[in-house]
Amino acid sequence: QVQLVESGGGLVQAGGSLRLSCAGSGLTFSSYDMAWYRQAPGKEREFVAAASRSGDRPSYRDSVKGRFTISEDSAKSTVYLQMNSLKLEDTAIYYCNAEHRVLGARLKYWGQGTQVTVSS
Repeated sequence: QVQLVESGGGLVQAGGSLRLSCAGSGLTFSSYDMAWYRQAPGKEREFVAAASRSGDRPSYRDSVKGRFTISEDSAKSTVYLQMNSLKLEDTAIYYCNAEHRVLGARLKYWGQGTQVTVSS
């Protein structure tokens, strides 16, 4: 079965850095657009970053631009989210998402999430 497993979350002080990983299995990694979402307590899940296809640039929500970087390692079927200059408002559960590049949302998967907590 398809699995997306996030890792790398934890507790970090404001201004610090974390690198999240999402390892995919049971799918052809190159057939999917990979993205990161997050959900803070009491709030709706929100888009964070999306990897790009060849020739396109990755996309980010405005609040993380210049601080977060999404990247992929196809050989390892893994997508990363490098988070620098972390702020208190970045505290959330971060989820990995895979959406089929042809079938779109009709073939879409979520990981279980990894907790990121930023302290003052």
